[in-house]
Amino acid sequence: MDQIEQLRQWVAQASRLCVLTGAGVSAESGIPTFRDDSSGYWSQFRPEDMASEAGYRRDPAHVWRWYQHRRERVRLAQPNAGHVALAQWGARHPQRMTLVTQNVDGLHQRAGSQDVLGLHGELMQNRWLNRRCAQCDLEHTAPGEPPTCPACGNLLRPAVVWFGETLPAGIWARAEEAANHCDLMLVVGTSGAVYPAAGLAQMARQARARVVIVNPQISELDAIADCLIAQPSAQVLPQIFQS
Repeated sequence: MDQIEQLRQWVAQASRLCVLTGAGVSAESGIPTFRDDSSGYWSQFRPEDMASEAGYRRDPAHVWRWYQHRRERVRLAQPNAGHVALAQWGARHPQRMTLVTQNVDGLHQRAGSQDVLGLHGELMQNRWLNRRCAQCDLEHTAPGEPPTCPACGNLLRPAVVWFGETLPAGIWARAEEAANHCDLMLVVGTSGAVYPAAGLAQMARQARARVVIVNPQISELDAIADCLIAQPSAQVLPQIFQS
């Protein structure tokens, strides 16, 4: 039996499936990853400059423009076959799958997935950098790079989780619950280098779930996997999640 057929059987048998997706899933929609040596964002920019509160405070205009560029790339992108396969299977089996993502691009939701647990926030949304004043209103801002509160000068920032910030508590609790109680953990398109997200696969392993890695490159979670599929997710997921 080949790997795809084996995994298709495991999916069919699973009563609780937890799927963790990373940047590799969206790379096939034309969204750059962060850690690729040649084309990843962190090969061109320092994460401490572009993805930290300190970096934003040092040069908010520069960082804001970078996020606006990323947002435009996301607007032009379309969900790929991997996103669609997950959405369709989740719609058929809503009680059996929990979809957790490190991605902030919203492509899972645009493909039709419901109740996605976004660990790292939402790129297309904003929030305030500092504590809000009574007049801070996301719908009424003064123009600028970045826009500001007309009353107090508070800065808008992307509603993503930066380095050094904590994950949304409620979302992380639900992700932990899913990992600790699944019988199959599918890790797709992630290097396994970013914690605490990568720890979900280890939780699932400790809870005696099968762990499957789908990623063309070597990941830091390969050692705990029951099955490694070194192929692009847009090719693999439609085969795995056939009716």
